[in-house]
Amino acid sequence: MNPYVFAILLSGLGLGTTLTFASSHWLLAWMGLEINTLAITPLMAQHHHPRAVEATTKYFLTQATAAAMILFASTTNAWMTGEWSINDMSNQTATTIFTIALALKIGLAPVHFWMPEVLQGLDLLTGLILSTWQKLAPFALIIQTAHTINPQLLTTLAIMSALVGGWGGLNQTQLRKILAYSSIAHMGWMIIIIQYAPQLTLIALGTYIIMTSAAFLALKTSFTTKINTLATTWSKSPILAATTALVLLSLGGLPPLTGFLPKWLILQELAKQDLPIIATTLALTALISLYFYLRLCYAMTLTISPNTNNSTTPWRTKTTQNSLPLALLIMAALALLPMTPTIITLTT
Repeated sequence: MNPYVFAILLSGLGLGTTLTFASSHWLLAWMGLEINTLAITPLMAQHHHPRAVEATTKYFLTQATAAAMILFASTTNAWMTGEWSINDMSNQTATTIFTIALALKIGLAPVHFWMPEVLQGLDLLTGLILSTWQKLAPFALIIQTAHTINPQLLTTLAIMSALVGGWGGLNQTQLRKILAYSSIAHMGWMIIIIQYAPQLTLIALGTYIIMTSAAFLALKTSFTTKINTLATTWSKSPILAATTALVLLSLGGLPPLTGFLPKWLILQELAKQDLPIIATTLALTALISLYFYLRLCYAMTLTISPNTNNSTTPWRTKTTQNSLPLALLIMAALALLPMTPTIITLTT
C-alpha cells in the first residue's frame, strides 16, 4: 500500500476514535464510529485475497448494522426526551437498542459470530488493530452510558461472552480464531464490572491491549498462524518462543503475570458487591480459557527435540522486523503485576 494512503488511513482511525472520545452529542459520536469503520476497511482489503475481501465485507455489513442501530436509538431517545446528549440516554427502549448495537460493534456474545470469521481472514497487523484500537471508541460510549443501561442486560452479555470465549476457543487450530475468542472472553470481564467500578474496566482494557498486542506481534515476528507451525518456532528463536508462551499464559490470567491483575481486581470487586455466584462463574470460565492457552504453550515448548512432531522444521532466517515494540510489550505483558497499587492509584 502507498505510504501516503496508509498514513491517511491511520490518521482516519485516530480521528474517528478521538471524535468519539471528545463528543457529548450522539451525532458526533456516530460520525466518529463511521470514520473509524471507513478508515479500517481499505486496510482490511489491501491484500486483495478472497478471504480478506470476504472478511472486509462481513465486517462492513456488521458495523453498518450497528451504526444504523445506534443512530436509530439516539433518534428515538431524542424524540422521546428532546435531548441529544450522550449522558441523557433515559429512554429504556433506546438504551437497550444502543447497548445491543455497541455489543455488536465490539463482539460481545450473543452477537459475536462475525469476529472469529473476520479476524481469520485478515493479516496479523490488521487483526491487531481490529482487536485493540477498534474497541476504544465503543467502550468510551459504554462507559459514559453505563449508569443508564439495565444491569441484568449487562450481566447477561458479560457472562455469555465469558462462556462463549472459553468454549469457542477449545476446538480451534487457527491462532487468529483463538485470539478472537480470547478477545470475546476478555470483553465479558470488562463489561461485568463496568456498572460497579468503571476504573477497573479501564485497567482491564489497558492490560488486554498490552497482552494482545504482544501476542499478535510475536506471531507476526515468527510468521505463525496455525498451531502446527507454532510447534517449530523454537528452532528459529528459542527466546521468542519462551516469552510468547508466557504472554499466552498472561492472557489466561495466570499469576504472577500481568494478566492476573484485572481478573484479581474484578473478582475482588464482585465479591464486595455481594455477587459470589457471578464471580465464581467468571472464575470457572477463566479456567476454560486457560486450557486452550496451555494447549498453545504445550505446542510451543513441549514438542521440541528429542520429542517428535509432524511439522517441517523451517529455515532459520534472520528477521528484519523491528523488535523494540515487541520487546516493550512483552515486558509489560509479563511484569506489571507489582505495579498494581500504582495503577489503582492512577485510575481512581
